[in-house]
Amino acid sequence: MALSDFDLVFFGGSGDLAMRKLLPAMYSRDVCNDLPDSARIICVGRDEATQEEFLKMVETNSKQHIKDTPEEASWQRFLKRIVYVALNATDVATYGPLAEALRKDESLTRVYYLATPPHLFATICDNLAATNLVTPASRVVLEKPLGRDLASAKQINLDVGKVFAESQIYRIDHYLGKETVQNLLALRFGNILFEPLWRREWISDVQITIAEKIGVGNRLGYYDTSGALRDMLQNHLLQLLCIVAMEPPTSIAPDAVRDAKLQVLRSLKRFTPTTLSQNIVRGQYRGGYVDGQAVPGYRDEPGAPKQSKTETFVSVKAEIDTWRWAGVPFYLRTGKRMADRLAEIVVRFKPIPHSIFNQPTSSFQPNSLVIRLQPDEGLSMNLMAKTPGDSMRLKQAELELDFREQFKSPRMEAYERLLVDVLRGQLTLFMRGDELEAAWEWVEPILEHWEQDDSTPVPYTSGTWGPAASSALIGRDGLQWREEVLPED
Repeated sequence: MALSDFDLVFFGGSGDLAMRKLLPAMYSRDVCNDLPDSARIICVGRDEATQEEFLKMVETNSKQHIKDTPEEASWQRFLKRIVYVALNATDVATYGPLAEALRKDESLTRVYYLATPPHLFATICDNLAATNLVTPASRVVLEKPLGRDLASAKQINLDVGKVFAESQIYRIDHYLGKETVQNLLALRFGNILFEPLWRREWISDVQITIAEKIGVGNRLGYYDTSGALRDMLQNHLLQLLCIVAMEPPTSIAPDAVRDAKLQVLRSLKRFTPTTLSQNIVRGQYRGGYVDGQAVPGYRDEPGAPKQSKTETFVSVKAEIDTWRWAGVPFYLRTGKRMADRLAEIVVRFKPIPHSIFNQPTSSFQPNSLVIRLQPDEGLSMNLMAKTPGDSMRLKQAELELDFREQFKSPRMEAYERLLVDVLRGQLTLFMRGDELEAAWEWVEPILEHWEQDDSTPVPYTSGTWGPAASSALIGRDGLQWREEVLPED
């Protein structure tokens, strides 16, 4: 469905995110004829580049990230939408060219996407207001990190909220733009099959993993002051947990969904100093092999502090104090330089109480539902089934739903979907301010504990699934991570 006319402004328009994700996403929508002929993309940067020089930069740095090689005609049409504006985001006196580039129609959708460090959010918003560039139809998109702790997150909410109403603020988490995450909503609330089972009486545990093969790469400057907890767990993992655990919302309307997610965040059991050490593992990768290639340890990365305590891996046992989930452990795990690149949610059901077959109950693998977010998107259900032959022997079988095979229509990447939602004014897949603060309230005691603790992260070998302590964490409950469960012979 075509969008209404708009001016889309990318602050940080010459940066890595704009070149790798944002501009390719908008090109994909343009090829699908979703963009009005007059819609424009205004890229804001510090470099004093000409329009021609900037378009050459887009040609070099952005075109390569488009899924299918663009046809020249469609690519040239897209480039004509782009306007480059050079300004200093911190100097209100330099905003004149941006004001000139924007169309004067105040009813026109105007989106400011702040792909900048968070310390610039307040200044940019203040300068937009001071130059009368914020209209009733304006929206602002905030890219992570949204603070370093609860206090800074509250300050961001306060500063941006002085200029934009909450209904105009889009706090982006690109994992919520993934098709599979939205299919989890469809699975839970569009089908009656799972709802009676989606509770403590039938579910044993939930595992949520986001694993990366890559190391810190060129993000070391940011990453060493952040770590895996701030970079991944506080946002992506907690948002996925909310989608799994939330009560049925009254509708798909933004505040109905966000109210349900907020209830989950506020119901997370708080850690004490004792439970922190028992339920959290932090690790840091050392040298090893990934895909047969030798890779350095974190402290051996160029520019890394030799005594760095920054965690590149974290696993947490979380619990939700509600009638639905009391006693069900949620294991959250993320790390760099791991054995595989994947993001998945595993919902494991309780074992059968008694075997009527000539097999011990212990030989029956519990049923599980696996929701894969990357690299392949799909669902699989593991069930026990009879093996062929004249004996009544049961073995685990897998029911598979591959979304790409099932639905042949083109699929939108996460940033495509989220940018379209921003342009349509659809807030459902974006965090509300109180959600952000509730997530930080739960995470902050962990950060404070680590700051006061003299211990260092547990080392783990690159190319593995993380520290042995992470396996011990889940093993204490008599469970295993999914990849540790050996297949049947």
